[in-house]
Amino acid sequence: MARFFALQWHHDGIAPYMVFEGRSDHGDALILELQAWLADHRAVARPVEEMAHHSGLAERSLKRRFRNATGLRPLDYVQHLRIEHAKRLLEAGEQSIEDIAWQVGYEDPAFFRRLFRRLTGLAPGAYRRRYALPDFARTGTRETPVGP
Repeated sequence: MARFFALQWHHDGIAPYMVFEGRSDHGDALILELQAWLADHRAVARPVEEMAHHSGLAERSLKRRFRNATGLRPLDYVQHLRIEHAKRLLEAGEQSIEDIAWQVGYEDPAFFRRLFRRLTGLAPGAYRRRYALPDFARTGTRETPVGP
C-alpha cells in the first residue's frame, strides 16, 4: 500500500515505488512481439543480439525502431524489466542478492547492485528490508495468535 500511495515520498523520492511497464500503445506489431518475447526471456545473455535474431532485423535497425516505438533503447528496456523482476523477487523471498542477480540475467552482482540503486534509489538489501512481504502473505495463511 505504501508503494501504491507513494508514502514517504519526501524522504526517498518515488523511484522505489515506481513499477516499470513498457510502452505498448505504439502500434508497431513487431516491437510488441519483441516486448512479449522479452517478458519471458529477459535473462538471456546478449538480449539485443537475440532480439535482432528473433525479429530478423539488423541490430542497428532494431535499435532505432525499438527506441522510436518505446522511447527506450533496447538494452535500457531490458534492464528495467530485469530490475522490476528483481524487485518482485526481493519482496517475496529470501534468496541471496547474488542468486537474484543471476536469476534476472546479471553475472556480476556488483554491477547488479549499482544498476538497482541507480534505477530505484535504494540498494537491493535496503529495498528488501523496506518492502519484503510479511510471512503470512508469502505462505497465504495467517497464524492466529495464542493468548492467555
